[in-house]
Amino acid sequence: MPTNYDAIIIGAGHNGLVTAAYLAKAGHRVLVLERRELVGGCCVTEELWPGFKVSTAAYVNSLLRPEIIRDLELKKYGFEMLPRSPSSFTPFPDGRSLLMGPDKEMTHREIAKFSKKDAEAYPKYEDMLTRVADFLEPMLVETPPNPFSSGLGNLWQLAKTGWKFKGMGRDVAGEAVEILTGAARPILDRWFESDELKATIATDAVIGAFAPPSHPGTAYVLFHHVMGECNGVRGVWGYVRGGMGTVSNSIASAAKSYGAEVRVNADVGRIIVRDGHAVGVALRDGTEFTAPRVISGADAHVTFVKLMDPKDLPAEFLKAINRIDYSSATVKINVAVDRPPNWKALPSDGKVGPQHHGTMHICPSQDYIERAYDDAKYGRWSQNPMIECTMATALDDTLAPPGKHIISMFVQYAPYHLKDTTWEVEKDRFADRVFDILEEYAPGFKSSVLHRIVIPPPDMERLWGITGGNIMQGSMSLSNMASFRPAAGYANYRTPVKGLYMCGAATHPGGGVMGACGLNAAREILRDG
Repeated sequence: MPTNYDAIIIGAGHNGLVTAAYLAKAGHRVLVLERRELVGGCCVTEELWPGFKVSTAAYVNSLLRPEIIRDLELKKYGFEMLPRSPSSFTPFPDGRSLLMGPDKEMTHREIAKFSKKDAEAYPKYEDMLTRVADFLEPMLVETPPNPFSSGLGNLWQLAKTGWKFKGMGRDVAGEAVEILTGAARPILDRWFESDELKATIATDAVIGAFAPPSHPGTAYVLFHHVMGECNGVRGVWGYVRGGMGTVSNSIASAAKSYGAEVRVNADVGRIIVRDGHAVGVALRDGTEFTAPRVISGADAHVTFVKLMDPKDLPAEFLKAINRIDYSSATVKINVAVDRPPNWKALPSDGKVGPQHHGTMHICPSQDYIERAYDDAKYGRWSQNPMIECTMATALDDTLAPPGKHIISMFVQYAPYHLKDTTWEVEKDRFADRVFDILEEYAPGFKSSVLHRIVIPPPDMERLWGITGGNIMQGSMSLSNMASFRPAAGYANYRTPVKGLYMCGAATHPGGGVMGACGLNAAREILRDG
């Protein structure tokens, strides 16, 4: 068994696998070490119950970079997108509902039920977001400039960015700055009058964030829903046939085809540093592997605090790493049911309808989200949480037995640390409350449940190795983005230790199933030779 490689990658999350594939394609001998028994990190499919294949963490896709799909020929290895239309369904307590999606006429008609003015404004709002995305999207696959370097390359990159920013025009540039730095709520309040529409859109701004839509930084995520693509159509989100694990498995297959070696059940316990240079890793069982390049797909806390000796890192760098906010707000609940939810606002009598194709929101108003957050900020789980449900089996019959379905729920807000209690005590009580709310909107839901698994933030941390259960590997606020992710001066995927790199969501451009972090890291590693 070889123990010496050109590059060792810690963690087989989708970003780590992307880096492995590009390095192996360039001729490097690459070893990927994964703690769990399967690859994918938070982008996995697991058979939790016989016949039910569940995307246990990430559940929808749009942002996976098209150049990765093309370069690594992922479709050859089973990657297939299933576009969702409609993409969004929100039932309301008064019996009305809102469907939205890529069908512009349907979306206009649905919004007009609540406000004709908003129906006219919505395409203009999307056009604004698209123009901002046109400015920002190319930066996702670029290494951020270092504003503290006087090198010509950095100065040239900063100048190019400034020129592109100027080219947007004063009005759109102002919108871009507000989206990058501001709160979602004032933007939505300025564009629309219907609280039903604003609440539905606001869910995009807060998912995974420990913040309500009134907090600065939440607007940044709004433009994501127009930035990605599904089968070449921009702004469309979809399911991956076979579950999200197909993304990771297809990338792993591509990496292996180029010669990369992927080992599971290989828990890295230490990054080995000698004379200021990373030279390999040691597993927890004592096995050592050596390489002149070590690349971590883990978050910054795991990489620099858990896997390294502090004496191998500059004190100021460690201070910056320890300042990263890993606050988590989300509980993931995966459910197997014997029939689709029968929403009072749009009944389906046990059949799959368009209301089941996309994300189903329980979120009647922006104030509802704010109050849900209020509970969590005082250390309690929300009594009336924001609930996002998806049912991929509406479009993918490979995931469950005939007639049965899987419902994936992201529920907010729920802090990692609970006041005067623990998640072991509270997680089933929390899930019961979520199910009671769903029962109000879809009578019969509770009796349809065959199985469930409840994953609060501490369990996310334990299962997927993400500090604090934060699905983004750290806050996506402006102070921890671009040139400041994971720390100022180290946004180029390199670290203070020679030969040690980072490639996961802790780096630019952050969380989401994009693969951009892994792609960018591979480019910089190959540039170093």
